Amino acid sequence: MKAIILAQPGEFKRFIKDHPGKPAEGEVLLKIRMLGICGTDLHAYKGHQPFFEYPRILGHEIAAEVLELGAGVTHLNVGDLCAVMPYRNTSTDQAVRRGKMHCGDHVKVLGVHEDGAMQEYLIYRADHVFPANSLTLEQIATIEPLAIGSHAIERGQVQSDDIVLVVGAGPIGIAAILMGQFKAARIIALDINRNRLNFIAKKCPGVDTIALSDSVLDDLKTLLNGDLPTIVIDATGNKQSMETCFEYVAPGGTVVYIGLFIGQITFDDPYVQRKELTLKTSRNAYPEDFTKIIRLMESGLLNTDGYVTHHFSFDTLSEEFTMLYDPENEVIKAVVAY
Repeated sequence: MKAIILAQPGEFKRFIKDHPGKPAEGEVLLKIRMLGICGTDLHAYKGHQPFFEYPRILGHEIAAEVLELGAGVTHLNVGDLCAVMPYRNTSTDQAVRRGKMHCGDHVKVLGVHEDGAMQEYLIYRADHVFPANSLTLEQIATIEPLAIGSHAIERGQVQSDDIVLVVGAGPIGIAAILMGQFKAARIIALDINRNRLNFIAKKCPGVDTIALSDSVLDDLKTLLNGDLPTIVIDATGNKQSMETCFEYVAPGGTVVYIGLFIGQITFDDPYVQRKELTLKTSRNAYPEDFTKIIRLMESGLLNTDGYVTHHFSFDTLSEEFTMLYDPENEVIKAVVAY
């Protein structure tokens, strides 16, 4: 079968790989039909992705078709279109025992810790595969990043009386905004990219937008009549942005980091103590997040029209991949058809 491997930063190689064979008990054989390109893939290509080793087959935002079922699999049928939760644990450690299966010490993420979906076929755990037959392949390929946004909103414990500032209006930031709207909170988007802010303004009526400048703090106070956001969610993975979040959040508020980078976060301890802030990180997502996204999409309540801006072919992806970095192309989310 055809596959693409990231041999080292900046170097994709196309090759022929053995077919994975037949699924074992509790597994399923999948035909990859469409794949979303994630910020993780973009960082890995540039050599900036934590928890990553080369060579690696990328890809974890998966829309697939079920080709064969292993013994004991009853919730799927051959021919089902499905989403894949691409995080699995190889041991039952303390986090897993406490129900936090998404952040165990030995969690493996497709396309990061083990080979992902930039290949034609994949065998995976059936209990991590979710049928979504009434959705399009494009919709299914966006379920995983939307689940990431859902989990971040839950980590922030967003309520209807909160003011939520989402810093970074990329695919994950947009996902957090879309899911935050279901909490009926007031939401503000902050980004340097005016194209993305314009997309949010059109897509999400009621969401305020602020362009990054030296006066963000004053802009927030003007917009909020002197108040500040009670929750700040940073989806940038940028050190300076993540450290500045402490300035944006109201006393007693919460900062949630979705993005990450290779390095250390520093902050002024008396300042953070004085505000009595809560700092949380948000990693991966729960099965419930995947189920929630699928149901919201099926009901028509979650409309992602316009979220995917670029389409690629698997056969030409390695040659065209670098255009995703060009801001003039105004990429929000790209998907790859197989």
